Amino acid sequence: MTTVTAYLKPIDRDGLLKFAAAGQADPSRRGTNKVRTVMEGKYRSLSHVGDHAPVVVDEPLHLFGDNTAPAPGEIVLSALGGCLAVGITAVATWKQVKLSRLELFLEGDIGNPAAWGAGGAELPPPLMGFQAIRVKVNLEGAATRAQLDEIVQHANQYSPVANSMRNPIAFSIALD
Repeated sequence: MTTVTAYLKPIDRDGLLKFAAAGQADPSRRGTNKVRTVMEGKYRSLSHVGDHAPVVVDEPLHLFGDNTAPAPGEIVLSALGGCLAVGITAVATWKQVKLSRLELFLEGDIGNPAAWGAGGAELPPPLMGFQAIRVKVNLEGAATRAQLDEIVQHANQYSPVANSMRNPIAFSIALD
């Protein structure tokens, strides 16, 4: 009896190695992500990213939205999930491990007793936003469980989005 394993579509390993070498040669390299967000009304907004369809954000009914799209915190978790998935794929490619399944389950504890600063609880910034995030990864491929776990942990350590959430970053906001 023969078992056939279908692997996920791979990325360009040579291109990845060239990209990594460029980062190693100049660790100060940076790119800039740009998004333009336009409010439609109530809490529904459209975020325009390059030439892609807009990312739609809304709030659930219990927070006075129309529940027509994911809430902002859910979008943050989806960005984290996407970044971790990219990192896991890149690290597996670097280590020449073929993956047959990659699925991430994310949940985060978040509250809004401050009512977005519109008369709710007076809280210091560290007490607002996500207070805990949990990620479970279902990963299968041509490697041992220990090797797959090492891939996940390595990708987590180098995830730009995860590190943006874990570490303080410079942040500014001003009227245009």
